[in-house]
Parts: sequence; C-alpha cells; structure tokens
Amino acid sequence: MKHTISWQLAVLLLFLAVFSSCTPGETRRISIILTTDLHGVILPWDYTENKPLKASLASTASYLREVRKESDAVILLDNGDNLQGQPAVYYYNFIDTVSPHLMAEVFNWLGYDASTVGNHDIEAGHSVYDRLAQEYKFPLLAANAVSVKTGEPYFRPCAFIVKENVKIAVLGLVTPAIPTWLPPELYSGMEFRDMVETARIWMPEILKQNPDIVIGLFHSGWNTENEEYKLEDSLNENGSASVAWKVPGFDVIFCGHDHRPANEKFVNSVGDTLLILNGGSRSELVAQADITLSAGKQNGKRIRSIAGRLIEMNGFAPDDEFTKKFESHDRTVREYVDRIIGTSSATISSRDSYFGPSSFTGMIHSVQLEITGADISFAAPLSFDVKIDKGPIRVGDMFKLYRYENMLYTMSMSGEEIKNYLEFSYSGWISTMKGPDDLLLKYRLDNEGKLLLNNGRAWLANPSYNFDSGAGINYTVDVSKPEGSRIYITSLANGQPFNMERSYRVAVNSYRGNGGGGHLTRGAGIKHEELRSRLISSTDRDLRYYILKSIEKKKTLEPDPLNNWKFIPEKWVKIRIPQEYLLLFATTK
Repeated sequence: MKHTISWQLAVLLLFLAVFSSCTPGETRRISIILTTDLHGVILPWDYTENKPLKASLASTASYLREVRKESDAVILLDNGDNLQGQPAVYYYNFIDTVSPHLMAEVFNWLGYDASTVGNHDIEAGHSVYDRLAQEYKFPLLAANAVSVKTGEPYFRPCAFIVKENVKIAVLGLVTPAIPTWLPPELYSGMEFRDMVETARIWMPEILKQNPDIVIGLFHSGWNTENEEYKLEDSLNENGSASVAWKVPGFDVIFCGHDHRPANEKFVNSVGDTLLILNGGSRSELVAQADITLSAGKQNGKRIRSIAGRLIEMNGFAPDDEFTKKFESHDRTVREYVDRIIGTSSATISSRDSYFGPSSFTGMIHSVQLEITGADISFAAPLSFDVKIDKGPIRVGDMFKLYRYENMLYTMSMSGEEIKNYLEFSYSGWISTMKGPDDLLLKYRLDNEGKLLLNNGRAWLANPSYNFDSGAGINYTVDVSKPEGSRIYITSLANGQPFNMERSYRVAVNSYRGNGGGGHLTRGAGIKHEELRSRLISSTDRDLRYYILKSIEKKKTLEPDPLNNWKFIPEKWVKIRIPQEYLLLFATTK
C-alpha cells in the first residue's frame, strides 16, 4: 500500500483545513461507541446453527439511533476480527469476490469513523483485507503493522476525527503475535512490531496536533491480574496494559481480541487516570465512553469527565431499516449455507472428543490423512459444544465442524517430537488422578481451588481448540502418571513399529504449524524459527473447503471414532466420564 505524503504532513493539512473556519462552541457531550470481535455477526441470524440470534450488529444499529439523538456527537469505532466466524463474511471473502463486501457495505451504512485490523482479518489474506481497505469509507488502522519495504505503516497508523468542534485522535494497534499463528503468505510484505515501542513513536506526533481526546484502539487483550505488564516484554500478545502503563497521553483505551469485557479506570506510570473498555465479542455488547468537554481548556485540557458503560445488545430489537437494507445479502448467504452436500448416517458431537476418540475429531483426522498422505495427523475439536445431526449435511454444518480458515500443512517430525507433542497437549487437558474420585479433565478453579461453576456447569481450563489428539498411531494416555510421562505409543495404525528416532510426515492445521498453542515449540521442542524448514507442503485453500469437497465426493458420511487411543486406568475413567459429562454439559450423554 503506497503513501504519497507523510502521515505527519497529512494530519497537519487536515487540521489547517478544518480549523481555519471553526470557532469554540459550548460544552459538548461526546459518546464514543465501540464494537469489537464481531466475527461476522452482522444480521440477526446464525447461519451455522440455522436459528435467530438474540444480538447482532442489527441490534447495535437500533442502539445507535438512540445514542445519536441524545449526544452532541457520536464517534463509532470498531476493533477488528470481523472477517472470520459466520458464513456471511466467508461468502464475501472467498465465494463472491466481485460484489462489494458485506462488511464494507454495513460499516459504511452505519457510519463508522475508524477500525483497527484484527488477526482474524489478516487471516483472510491480502486479497480480502486490501480490498476492504479500499471499500471502507473510513481508515483501517494498525500503526505497528509495518511495510517491510518502506518501514511505514501498511495500514493507516491513526485517524483524526473532528465533530462538533472536538478533535479526537485515534491510534490503532494490533496484537504483534500474528506470526505465531498465521502463515507468512497471509501478511507478506508486513512485519508486526511491539505495541509499546510503536505507541511511543506515534504519541508525540499525535500530541503535536493538540487533540481534545486521545484514544487507543487496540486489537489486543487487557490483563492486569499480575504486574507483568510493567516489565519490558516485547511482542506481548495482549499488550494493551503495557501500553496503558508505559505510554502516557491516552484518555481512553479500547481493547479487543481476548473477548473479555472490561470497564475500569486505570492509573498509569505517571499517575494519570484513563478509561479502559472492552466490548467482548459477537455483537453481544457495545462499549461506550461518554465524555463531557468544556468550551475552553482548563489546565490545558477540555475534558471535564469520562464515564464508561457496557450495554447488552440483546435488549434491542434489530433495526428495521438495517435488516431491509441488507435482506438481499441475507437471502444470498442462506441459499449458500442451506445447500446440501451429502448425508450423515449418524449424529456426531464434539462433546465426546474430551473423553476419548470421537466421530467428530475422527472425521477431521481422516480427511487430513487423506488429503496429505501423511503418516500421522493431529487435530482438535475446534468448537467446544456443537453437533451435526443425522441426515442431510448442509454447507453451514461445515462451519460447525471447522470454525477457522486454517490451511492444512504437512510437516516433518521425529518420533520423539511426536510423543512430546502429545504429552504437551494432554498436559493442558488432563489432571493427574490418584483414584476414581479425582477429576479427569482440567477445569477453571476459583481462588480457593474449587470448581468455578456457571449455572451449575464447569468450564474447561483451556480452549478446546488446543486439545489435540493423534491419528495414524495407536497409543495410551495414563492419567495416573505426572505430566510429561503419560503417553505410550504402541505402534503405527497399520501395526508397524513406531520408531522414536525416525522422521514422519505429520498433518496439522496452519495455526498449529506456525506455532499456535505452543504444541510444536514448547511441546515438541522445535525452535520457532525452524518451523518453516519443517514444512513439506501446504494446501492452497482452507481445510473446511477440502472437508466439504470430500463429503460432496463421497455423498454419504459414515462417522466412526478411530479408536486408536484410550485413557488408562480404564476402570477409573469409566467412573469419571458420566460425572464430568454432567459437569460440562448438564447431561450424562
């Protein structure tokens, strides 16, 4: 992306043009609205589960109408991760690439003022996010996503918004951990720099323009549970707290990425107080900063008060004008996801995947081995609790089975690395049992070490997408043994001996193959910089596409667990499974 003039000069020209005719006004109430991590939840319909949604961006449209009547001015911002999740965005990412993108049509209609790019937006690839950067009628931000060739930001670094004689500066930053998850082809020509380092570069440039409000729009999580954010930790995935602490000048920081709602005041290293807001995900919440400003400056600032709110969107009906405007898009996407691609002879559920071999992960393993011709496959239940019913299989069901647009890698690993990979995976999944009364799985615990329950249901300690099992090998997992010594691989699936020193071809998704989850690096012990040299081949399209094509070709899906591994001692596990099913799913099966 080329820039014809420096950002500093562009900013100066903007303010000279705008403020040459402006005069100070009266006290102003500015409302800054944030959406974040929408993951394609635009219209009030779940195209994957084929049912209405209680909250969507259509609900946000209704709320915006109300706020715009009450405030002197509304600034509408988004914090990224919009281009992956629901089939509605997948369709306009990869199926219909000629029509204007639905995301651009919607955001432009709602009147967004700026958006920061998210890691799942980068995951869509250059052809998608470069196109959207052109279609958006507002700037797409990421100051720390830098062009390798020019050293300048690939996207816009910041936005300057002027409404009601109020000057608002918005600095965009994205999590710099993208290279640990995504193939380099998806962000070719870019590098992702440290958030703190970048904010320190741009804050003086922003303050030179004398803005009334300075906003951080960070696609990065907020975490102050310990004080590690005060340390010098380069390339921190969730670095919002580090920036807030180390880089004075912000009045409000909007966070995202980690889907954890936040509304709190934070005191930085120089004693200034700023507002921290995170609107969660999937249109369920809107984060709002209400700022009152005086007509003139007092002690160098116009801000008199700042207050934060998190507003639930399920209390707002979808906006009629919004839904009518995009009803043709709705019809198009429904036709796409409702297309039948085959038939399943049985119902398959991700629930079984936590307790042993399942039809759900077995299907993924089988397709991965079939496509790659690999010796061994690693795969996880990417959705915590979904099922595909017996009978017709729709395109939409593929988004249940495989949530992400991961490509499929074939990599080279030694037998010892494969064993260590599995040890690492199960260590995040399984507790060490001393008898049948002990918990099998690892759960979230409270400060007293007791199960953390929500409406009587427990939560797994770690995301389900990191619970990799293996196929192509036969093995046991001894839950009575400590972490690191539980896995015993008896043979390859064809009965041949498994050799710890031999090199094997292994099928993994691209997230895992680039270091995501730490299975290959912290688990198998492969250096991150060595991962690319282990790559034998990669698919051109996402794995979901190949699973869909495999079902279309076979016409009938007969899902069966591969039954190539098991927990031992079996007597203990047999007692635990019904009880822990009940803990997780409020049912024994």
